[in-house]
Amino acid sequence: MLARDYPQLGGIAPFLDALAEFGIWLPVIATDTQPTTSRIVAAMKAGSLDYLPLPVEVGRLAAMLERIGDEAERRSEARRRMVEARNRIAALSNREREVLEWLAGGSSNKTIARQLDISPRTVEIHRANMMSKLGAKHPADAVRLSFEAGLEAPRAAQRAA
Repeated sequence: MLARDYPQLGGIAPFLDALAEFGIWLPVIATDTQPTTSRIVAAMKAGSLDYLPLPVEVGRLAAMLERIGDEAERRSEARRRMVEARNRIAALSNREREVLEWLAGGSSNKTIARQLDISPRTVEIHRANMMSKLGAKHPADAVRLSFEAGLEAPRAAQRAA
């Protein structure tokens, strides 16, 4: 699967996201016949491990694969965890996700209740449902999942913490 074969995706970042949607979390090496600084930077920011000009020189490819071997394994595992975390979080209701975001921001149940204009007991119910759906045994597990998914706490939650 080559990014150039899917121009409708609009570049390497959407391409990598599309791979993740299919459950593919392979390490990616970007290539191009006419690499530019902006394309190389975009590819690296999107998660590519390296960038090679085409046509690929066998010696250069072999040296690069040897250099990035361990990093490829670490990034592949991190990407797999991110995809799994996002899939779990996608199962949450909007309110459960809000509770998770505020929890990840360090807010207490009372603070979350005030910010969402609901009772603390309702927060507890949403929190329990959220923990169950995420398969989290402890609030720290839920927060870890939100970080692995790449979610950020709302700015208000960050200030309230």
